[in-house]
Amino acid sequence: MSTFLLPRNIEFGENALEILKGLEGERAVLVTGGSSMKRFGFLDQAVDYLQEAGIESKIIDGVEPNPSVKTVIKGKEEMLDFKPDWIIAIGGGSALDAAKIMWAFYEHPELEFEDIIKVASMPKLRNKAKFIAIPSTSGTASEITAFSVITDTENKIKYPIVSPEIVPDIAIVDPKIPATMPPHITANTGMDVLAHAVEAFVSTAASDYSDALALKAIEMVFEYLPKAVSNGDDMVAREKMHNASTMAGMAFSNASLGIVHSLAHKIGGELHVTHGLANAILLPYVIEFNYEAAKEKFEVVEKTLGVDSLADAVRNLNKTLDIVPSFKAIDWLDYTEEDFENIVDRMSKNAHQDPCTLTNPQEPTVEDMKKIYVDSFYGN
Repeated sequence: MSTFLLPRNIEFGENALEILKGLEGERAVLVTGGSSMKRFGFLDQAVDYLQEAGIESKIIDGVEPNPSVKTVIKGKEEMLDFKPDWIIAIGGGSALDAAKIMWAFYEHPELEFEDIIKVASMPKLRNKAKFIAIPSTSGTASEITAFSVITDTENKIKYPIVSPEIVPDIAIVDPKIPATMPPHITANTGMDVLAHAVEAFVSTAASDYSDALALKAIEMVFEYLPKAVSNGDDMVAREKMHNASTMAGMAFSNASLGIVHSLAHKIGGELHVTHGLANAILLPYVIEFNYEAAKEKFEVVEKTLGVDSLADAVRNLNKTLDIVPSFKAIDWLDYTEEDFENIVDRMSKNAHQDPCTLTNPQEPTVEDMKKIYVDSFYGN
């Protein structure tokens, strides 16, 4: 027997943010990251809509790109003081991921981070508050998933927290919000969508339900991501990518992922490579590693797209989007070949132990993980 979990409500399309006007409650916290939601007016708009609903609000901001345990604990303390009955995350995947775990610690203040690392170890939520997720990027799909990624900064490890309890109650998918994102963020987060969809489609836990969503999302990314990157004002492309992100999220939240994400989690924690960019670089290498183990599935994707090689099609898409082909080619981050060589063994071991590895179609060894890291770092 299997289960397919989704938020109770998915509000989508232009002006979907207005659903906040109809909420019932007393207090809400808005969790966000940097200044973009404030700068473009979406945070103030959300506050105004809540006020119209008669709900007092408080903003918890400053969530960093790789949200840390420390940030989560700080947010928990603010929530315990304010006592919200709605927790609303608005922003990129980092803000949504952080808010999910703040919510868990608000509901259960005695929890330690170590208590929730094991898959499905999260206690019951919704004792104090319900959760709304409003994504600002078309990529992470945290608004729809049972996943959150939190960084242990002391040990430099990203932990995927997985529990059906953290699937949001309401997802608000409004394409006006990601339309403000610059091209490079649109490209990187869009490739995150593709990685989600491809990995869900070939996952050992895939089902008829997840396959339909994943395959359609793959098709939409190849058609609409280049348009969204080249012309950010193309609202059709923006809406299609926002929907593709949520659809891929539905798929992987139920089918899980594979070693693209296992590897990306660890190199992101060590070298601070953003998650979407890491996925974009790793994806073609992992497709090649997994190809024989999931050949029939990959052939379905290739037939759908009209291509001979999915791995090559991904490389060509990266090139079209001006995404670098290797980790070594990232010249704006402060790390060297020596830094990579010093950590590659540790990363490979940690990636092998990542929960996403469990549903990869080809069972890898630690040495397999290391080879993919080396190949993708040097562009072999």
